[in-house]
Amino acid sequence: MNAVTPIPALAPHSGSRMTLRSSRALGWQDFGAELVGVSAGLHRIPAFRHHRVGVHVGAPVTAHCRTDSRRLSRIQAHGDADVIPAGLEGQWTDEAACTIFSVWFAAEFAQRTVEQLALKSSDAQLRPRFQMRDPRFQHLAWALQAELEADDASDPLYAESLCTAMVVRLIGGSPESGKLRRTLAPRTAARVIEFIDAHLDQRLTLDDLAAQAQLSVPHFKLLFRETLGVPVHQYVVRRRVERAKALLLEGRLSASQIALDAGFAHQSHMAHWIGRLLGVTPRELRGAARDEAVSVEQRNSGH
Repeated sequence: MNAVTPIPALAPHSGSRMTLRSSRALGWQDFGAELVGVSAGLHRIPAFRHHRVGVHVGAPVTAHCRTDSRRLSRIQAHGDADVIPAGLEGQWTDEAACTIFSVWFAAEFAQRTVEQLALKSSDAQLRPRFQMRDPRFQHLAWALQAELEADDASDPLYAESLCTAMVVRLIGGSPESGKLRRTLAPRTAARVIEFIDAHLDQRLTLDDLAAQAQLSVPHFKLLFRETLGVPVHQYVVRRRVERAKALLLEGRLSASQIALDAGFAHQSHMAHWIGRLLGVTPRELRGAARDEAVSVEQRNSGH
């Protein structure tokens, strides 16, 4: 079992793969995910320019895996993950049909995260792994899968935050202690908040926001949460909901235009988050504004 066996250059496929869900239409950049139905049989995956992680979903399946100088026969259980860095091919033989949640990161996305971290290890990098069982990574993977399968996808900034955290977890490095501030400086926090408010109608990325603070993305995420009390993506969504509420109460624009002006992908996306955070629908907000206007008019007229 420990002998190195090269992967045959022309290993024939005997199984099939079907994409059940894909992030292609969700506006994610430099990373992505898909839910894949995999039949029993042999599957040869060529080398890609991006890093890949395959997380097993559902009932256990016996599988035989090879990549680089590694090989393993195992029973893969729900949550087990295989990590295949960019440039490596892999070969899997599954003895029964299964479902895989496949996540990919552009090499540049991962390298940028590595460079931005003040790591204890200077040679931090993604390494090939089979049957990785990491509860924290699984938590991130299931959160990303929920985003992929949601009827109304949330802001891409949330998915980007999850994938950045995944890369940090895969690298396994941790920041040097004693070298990082615990909160954003007041002026820096104000500059970031002003930038968010000025660009709510645009696609915001962690790189954009971290640049305003002149910090690495991982360091910025930590300090932002410690300063504002919520993760970056939650703060942005809340501000978008607040802007949408204000515009709905004004009653001048259509709901579809308000959704775009507040930075939501579409009207139902806005309705989803207004309902989740405020407990009402956009129509109910507008109705309450009209009732208040009528009440004010009646009071002013003496009725």
